[in-house]
Amino acid sequence: MFLPTEGLFAEVVRRPGLMDALQREFHLMVAGPTNLVSLLVSFRLGFRALAIQRRSGEVWTVLSAVKTEFGKFGGILDKVSKKLRETQEMVDVEAGRRRRAMDRKLRDLETLPEIEAASVLELDHVNGLDIDQEVPEAAE
Repeated sequence: MFLPTEGLFAEVVRRPGLMDALQREFHLMVAGPTNLVSLLVSFRLGFRALAIQRRSGEVWTVLSAVKTEFGKFGGILDKVSKKLRETQEMVDVEAGRRRRAMDRKLRDLETLPEIEAASVLELDHVNGLDIDQEVPEAAE
């Protein structure tokens, strides 16, 4: 309850037990011109703290959900990593075996110079050189 003059506010405050009785029985807070602003500021801070408290509950809920999903995500990454390692090992083993077999069969064949080989295989570049460029002949 707002009392518009300081005299009226002082009279209510001066009477013993009146402010306590008003607050306890009627849930009234008495405010005068000098303490109205501080009372309103304290209400505003109280409501802001209440809003923050409610929002913090929401934040904890979201963080809990993220923690749950992060655990699942870690498990999936572990599985993918394991499969990638298995695939890499299989490629290394199989490609190595086939490469060694091809190397054994091709060991006895004669090799061509790089430019001739590139031209036979119809490659455009050999070691960064364009095939169509003039290449100096090797000294025999």
